[in-house]
Amino acid sequence: MKYSEIDEEVKKSLKRDWIITNGIGGFCSQSALGCNTRKYHGLLVAPLTPPARRFLILSKLDESIETNGTKYNLFTNMANGEISEGYKYLVDFKKEYIPIFTYKVENIIIKKFICMDYGKNTVVVYYQIKNQNAEAKLTLAPVVNFRDFHSINKDHQFNVEQSHSGNKVRIVLDKNSETPIYMNCSDGRYFKHIDDTFRNMYYLREEERGFEAEENHYVPGVYSINLEPNEEKEITFVCSLEENIEEIDGIKVINKELLRMTGIIYDTGIIQNSKMNDKKLDMLKALILATDNFIVNRPSFGLHTVIAGYPWFLDWGRDSLISFEGLLLLTKRYELAKEVLLTNIRDIKYGLVPNGYSGYDNRPLYNSADSSLLLIEQVYKYLKYTNDNEFIKDEIYPSLVKIMDAYSDRIDVDGDNIYLDKEDNLLSAGTENTQITWMDVKIDNHAITPRNGKTVELNALWYNALKIMARLAEKYENKQLCRKYLEMAEKTKKSFDEKFYNEEKHCLYDVLGDSKVRPNQLFALSLSHPIVDNAEIAEQVLSTVENKLLNKYGLKTLSSDEDGYVDVYEGSAYKRDSSYHQGITWPWLLGLYYDALKNTMIIEKNRTKRQELEEKITKLVYTTKETFKAEMFERSSIGTISEIYDSTEPYEERGAFAQAWSVAEIFRIVLNKR
Repeated sequence: MKYSEIDEEVKKSLKRDWIITNGIGGFCSQSALGCNTRKYHGLLVAPLTPPARRFLILSKLDESIETNGTKYNLFTNMANGEISEGYKYLVDFKKEYIPIFTYKVENIIIKKFICMDYGKNTVVVYYQIKNQNAEAKLTLAPVVNFRDFHSINKDHQFNVEQSHSGNKVRIVLDKNSETPIYMNCSDGRYFKHIDDTFRNMYYLREEERGFEAEENHYVPGVYSINLEPNEEKEITFVCSLEENIEEIDGIKVINKELLRMTGIIYDTGIIQNSKMNDKKLDMLKALILATDNFIVNRPSFGLHTVIAGYPWFLDWGRDSLISFEGLLLLTKRYELAKEVLLTNIRDIKYGLVPNGYSGYDNRPLYNSADSSLLLIEQVYKYLKYTNDNEFIKDEIYPSLVKIMDAYSDRIDVDGDNIYLDKEDNLLSAGTENTQITWMDVKIDNHAITPRNGKTVELNALWYNALKIMARLAEKYENKQLCRKYLEMAEKTKKSFDEKFYNEEKHCLYDVLGDSKVRPNQLFALSLSHPIVDNAEIAEQVLSTVENKLLNKYGLKTLSSDEDGYVDVYEGSAYKRDSSYHQGITWPWLLGLYYDALKNTMIIEKNRTKRQELEEKITKLVYTTKETFKAEMFERSSIGTISEIYDSTEPYEERGAFAQAWSVAEIFRIVLNKR
């Protein structure tokens, strides 16, 4: 059937992604119909150097049923402008812990469970079949590939070497003999194919993003499984990069993973101690499980780190730190939190925390002026949750002192040009063509959102770091250093109060000399030690943000009143990159707004105004819960939250379909822990 002829509900399902992960950077992901609509979709996307160098290994496993002389294809694929009709036999799809597909053909019911083996590049597909019909035959056709998950094999002719012993199959694609693909099935018989190329699989979502949208895969053979009349049967298919695949018990893998996930949920203490209604509990369970997707092991470090988002991001320093409380502290994963802190300090260079690592050679990248200061904020939060002073004093604090020393002088790594202006004790960073804040898009050598100079969030973070470090220095018995930090903080605050208030727009300058209304000003109200402690100014800032930037999906990155505003994220890569921070809505920014409301309520002395702020918090929590419950369960990515949204109706989700800081900050708000 032509894609244009299918109904709207089917089209909606094609645009709903689900994902499960393996704890080392690999993942398994498709649309809700089991159709691959992205080049990043696949049942096994495996990191060859965890968590990096992710390769597509198993694209799909296509099932067919033959009974009473008729063959029914249960799979849904798109190619050449048409869509196969397996979705017509799909009677149910749900993803709670793992994805479960239920198909019905005549009187045959097939339930399909998909699970990854945690810590390994292995995927299990498990079938429960009730054949209340005549004799039937189930065919499983693995669709494989071997390419970097960012690339695409258009018009590709595969070089294939394969061998099999019974149902264990070894495949080498395109002479990559160092990384064979292994498959095994618990039942049936394997039939080898010769030169069976799946041609021109079409990726709807890639075409929307302005990328090449067709590629070839390879079908090495099929497993054929007989079903007797009235027979109930269990079948497991395993695909792996592990050679001992015949020893992998698929059902044990699934049970082990379900137990692990259940433990993660209940170890938080949130569910069993809650008086929440079932729908909110379901959402909190989903959010807790979603947090787990982003916490991965980096074996080369011997430490855990945080993936910024799926399907395409790796671990980024800034993202891990903004996500830190929601992913690791609220979930009581304190030992992993320690590892993430150690990961962030591991490769500090001239006071800079790496903003990420190269996906190919693990080379640290330093294009971030704010990550080091965000680290200090998260260390302070870690202490509030754990009181683990011994770890911080011995393992982390010396690095924090070095960060403060570096920022007090000058840092010029890769042209970052970070320095403390000795006249006003305000930080300045960047050049016209550097991108070292979170608004970091750069095309060729051109920064799309240049924010060089004295930015509002960098100086709010600097003041906050000075106050925190003064406390830590006092706690760790360095009174001289404590006095130094307090004196610097006082000078920074005085200059900030004098220079950053924009009287005309009743808000804070985004960058000194730049009056555009952006959400970054909320950093001045939202940190553990807010630099704005005047309730009147704080409420003016909040009012401007509410009127100019706030919607139920997040905060816009630029007011619609400003030149260059864009409200829809679409078109070519260049067009999308150009709009990324120019008006598009980001859910994680709601976390800044939430904390700003809480902090402002603390400093507000007027009882009526305090009540108004309390009501705003209540409204925010309710609206956020209802909005993202619908997103996670009905409209958008299943069980997770996207990176960005359009800023106009119908507020379409965009960008990475599972984003760490979106999940972390929405989780914090919904939980509303105060």
